[in-house]
Amino acid sequence: MTIVQKIIAAKPASARKPAKAAGGPGRIVLVLQGGGALGAYQAGVYQALHEANIEPDWIIGTSIGAINAGIIAGNHVKDRLPRLREFWRRVERREIFHFAAPWRGVVDAASYFTTLIGGIPGFFEPNPLAFWGTHVHLGAEKAGFYSTAPLEKTLNELVDCSLLNRCTPRLTVGAANVRHIMASGALPPAFPAIRIGEDYYWDGGILSNTPTEAIFDDNPRRDSLIFAVHLWNPTGEAPETMWEVLHRQKDIQYSSRVASHIARQRQVHRMRHVISQLVKHIPETDRNSPEVRELAGYGCVTQMHVVRLLAPSLDNEDHTKDIDFSASGIRMRWEAGYADTRRAIERAPWEGEFDPLEGVILHQPMPIEAKATE
Repeated sequence: MTIVQKIIAAKPASARKPAKAAGGPGRIVLVLQGGGALGAYQAGVYQALHEANIEPDWIIGTSIGAINAGIIAGNHVKDRLPRLREFWRRVERREIFHFAAPWRGVVDAASYFTTLIGGIPGFFEPNPLAFWGTHVHLGAEKAGFYSTAPLEKTLNELVDCSLLNRCTPRLTVGAANVRHIMASGALPPAFPAIRIGEDYYWDGGILSNTPTEAIFDDNPRRDSLIFAVHLWNPTGEAPETMWEVLHRQKDIQYSSRVASHIARQRQVHRMRHVISQLVKHIPETDRNSPEVRELAGYGCVTQMHVVRLLAPSLDNEDHTKDIDFSASGIRMRWEAGYADTRRAIERAPWEGEFDPLEGVILHQPMPIEAKATE
């Protein structure tokens, strides 16, 4: 069966014990956001984790994050990094011209239009009929400006579905109402919906581009060390041109839900910890009554450490950055992900003593200035 015919069940292996990073608490979770070419940053993140012998127990991804996640989960540990490198080698767009500033803008524009016209080898190719008009009947499986048939071929060659179905590591990919790698990368209007059974599904980024809620809603909850890899920066200077507006709008659109999700979960988990503490003050004779036991069930004593890794902005970056599959763009983002994660591992902010009432502890990235002085 091809990978399109495989529905990836997000079920953990019941006999699996939680892994621990060096000093890390509980299971290791890797969350990968959607963001096209920006996903090279995630590959660098995984390389740093891999070299530190920190292999994830659970990988969650959307769009390009789902593709990276599928390649990691769908290979043996020794093959994961080479297969990631192979994927990014295949989707790399060769740079015809090598100009420095101030000609970079011209080169970037040329690369952008080349991608729009020709697609990306190994990833997507133009669907000629879609360009005849917006009312041309294409059918649900071809209603997109591009076809992802090349991606299906690439994934079939780089991902072992039998390993995915073992759920070690556990894999969850975000799509509209279903978890499936190809569907998670079907972002309209560029790519058509993916048919699974009698239904059609689009990219999970439409609902949540960083599905961290899957971890917090998991049952039973467990102590976790979560590496949340974000590709879109929610903060920035006020735009002064329409070109800058397009850039900021895309950053905010794909990153805004992350902060609200984590803030809400911090509140909810703190309340669960408060409940657990209050139960201790109830006399033992009353503590075992059905009513108290039911109320106590809302309590929780697990702690989840969220290490937030944020991809930096590159020079001359604009709203077309998510289709910048140039060799230099991929290399710089990969190296940035590797360096940021190495730094996080060295700091190990999840180690030490923490407020027992805190269920979700967020470790934010350091400013660039602080990184340079370490």
